[in-house]
Amino acid sequence: MKAPLAIRQLRRRALAASLTEPTTLRRAVATLGFVQADPIRSPARAQDLILRHRVAGYRAGDLERAFVRLGLEEDFLYAYGFMPPSTMRLLHPRTDPQGVDGRHVPTGLAADVLAFVRERGATHPRDLEAQFGRERAVNGWGSLSKATTRVLQRLHFFGLLRVARRQDGIRIYEAKSAPHEPLPTPERMRRLALLTARILAPAPEVSLRATLAMLARHAPGLGRMDPAIRDLLASGELERHEVDGEKYLWLGDPATTEPGDRERDVRFLAPFDPIVWDRRRFEHFWGWAYRFEAYTPPAKRRLGYYAMPLLFGDAVIGWVNVSAGEGALEVEAGFIGSRPRGRDFRRAFDAEVARMEAFLAPPGRQRR
Repeated sequence: MKAPLAIRQLRRRALAASLTEPTTLRRAVATLGFVQADPIRSPARAQDLILRHRVAGYRAGDLERAFVRLGLEEDFLYAYGFMPPSTMRLLHPRTDPQGVDGRHVPTGLAADVLAFVRERGATHPRDLEAQFGRERAVNGWGSLSKATTRVLQRLHFFGLLRVARRQDGIRIYEAKSAPHEPLPTPERMRRLALLTARILAPAPEVSLRATLAMLARHAPGLGRMDPAIRDLLASGELERHEVDGEKYLWLGDPATTEPGDRERDVRFLAPFDPIVWDRRRFEHFWGWAYRFEAYTPPAKRRLGYYAMPLLFGDAVIGWVNVSAGEGALEVEAGFIGSRPRGRDFRRAFDAEVARMEAFLAPPGRQRR
């Protein structure tokens, strides 16, 4: 166990590791390794809100527009999202506990849908309705979805289909090419553990183990991830440090621990941004509990429908709710404690609002 670190050192390390200098979209996705997706657009989808801090000149929807050109994939890591092929290959093959020798062999409607997509090529879910009808089936949330939609998702999960592109946010599927040669399972586990630790580092050990357990549940055949963490700690690829009695893990490779010249920056962070993602770490770092309340009844909301944490320098001092109407952007801010006084905060806040307006403007046109 290393000597204790101050909490501010730890959170500055987290910011420096995640909020690197803006780069190209290709490099940002490759560096992150995974960008979480969410369908809510308030004022933009989560994947766009995450990338706008990490890609120079990024506009809402750029990821969807560049998806085919960049050869990206969609799949489930510890959540559903976008990723480079190198990450997707670590997730497959997924074994089917109900299949012979662990292989998933579609039958019935699933076999018919797979044959249809293989013959037709890129397929919109509505294309299946005319062929197979609109029968409903219970989805993973306990509500009803089209049976064909559920089949597409399952075929995608087992690597028989892939997302070719998106059309107005809807996934367009195509048949997957011949399967790649998989890495040995221990090596897949090692790389997945390192990738997840890098995205969320510094991560509370309790949180990282729980996140990797969730990943393993969505990658049948991998088994428990605890041995991978143990081996990475033994090799020094992961380090363990204790702060205020909380054990944190991060990659052993030396990294910049200072966030650069950001002391006066303001950033509106997405609810699923890596900086925000682990609520246990968030509360330890910044001393208050952030909650995502989009699915909370309005009367019980404390922060707002899509409240985004407000980062000022290296402290998250409150939250904002942003709405994009026909006129100027509307930004409502709330604070833990009092609103910072002085010119520095006002200027930084206004600069972030201006960046948000540019981000939401359609390509080729500045928002007014």
